[in-house]
Amino acid sequence: MKSALAVKVFGMELQTLEAKGKAIKQVLQQVRGIRDVTLVQELGQPSLKVTVDRAKIARYGLNVADINGLIEAAVGGAVATQVVQQEKQFDLVVRLDQQYRDNPEEIGNILVATPGGQQIPLKEFARLRVGSGASFIYRQNNSRYIGVQFSVEGRDLAGAVEDAMRQVKAAVPLPQGYWLDWGGEYKEYTASRAQLQVILPLTLAVIFLLLFALYSNLKFPFITVIGVLLSAPVGGILALWISGTPFSVSSGIGFLALFGVSVQTAVVYISYVNELRRGGMDMTKAVREGAILRLRPVMMTALVAAFGLLPAALATGVGTDSQRPFAIVVVSGLFSLLLITVFLLPALYAIVARPGDRLEV
Repeated sequence: MKSALAVKVFGMELQTLEAKGKAIKQVLQQVRGIRDVTLVQELGQPSLKVTVDRAKIARYGLNVADINGLIEAAVGGAVATQVVQQEKQFDLVVRLDQQYRDNPEEIGNILVATPGGQQIPLKEFARLRVGSGASFIYRQNNSRYIGVQFSVEGRDLAGAVEDAMRQVKAAVPLPQGYWLDWGGEYKEYTASRAQLQVILPLTLAVIFLLLFALYSNLKFPFITVIGVLLSAPVGGILALWISGTPFSVSSGIGFLALFGVSVQTAVVYISYVNELRRGGMDMTKAVREGAILRLRPVMMTALVAAFGLLPAALATGVGTDSQRPFAIVVVSGLFSLLLITVFLLPALYAIVARPGDRLEV
């Protein structure tokens, strides 16, 4: 489908597909936030339908293939011979003149030669009528389908589509052998969300293992991860809520980036406090001095990234839908990190630190 969002109805009968497509279109038009609902037209092309009377043709020694071959040759054309022009060969196609091909009555007057030597008009053997046929048949995975295209405006994509799915399921029952497929950007979103559900815990686990390899104990990696989870996401979640921005794949990636920067600031503080303690400073004093002396580099690390992404977080023009949630999460998360981690990390360090700790920097 050519639209960003679409729902496909799969099945066999084109008439049933069109009826269900129209019903789904009516339901989607009532869903809040869904706009530009269009049904892909498959039926409506005029076509000549020929219904052969098998009993009549059998009495004259004919079969359906004879009638079909006659109509095909008269209307569509049949190759009579080949024309050779120097080194090129062309098929010579013979068919009725256009005035006879475009008129159902004239087609009905086509003479059918019987094995007994009689010439009988086609309308004596078949019923000809003009009806509505398929102009195009869409297929996917060996199944026919009809598509309903739509877009989302003024509402988050996932919420609008999931609301539409519930309403369509309740209002449009499908016969056996028919099913729906909600595709486009919504399918990409669900696939990305499933990947994030794996990547996010894996990222935290890898960060914890790296910190364990750095400090050779579980205390400092533990307070680093706890400090990050209690400080960094607070600002991002509040900013998304205040701005009315729904959680998306872009904002999820923003949280991953935020965790990385937050861990870096925590490592700067913990490593410096360990260095002070290795130099002989009392633990309580080292915790306090580390918070004061490392405030400037921590602020520089966080503010460079925050101010760098601030224009993207405030942008509202075309094309900002993907970058704005990412920037909002990172900028607001870094500001909350600065406000909370200055007090939280020293407190956590003082709780878990002991005089006999192995101090790695």
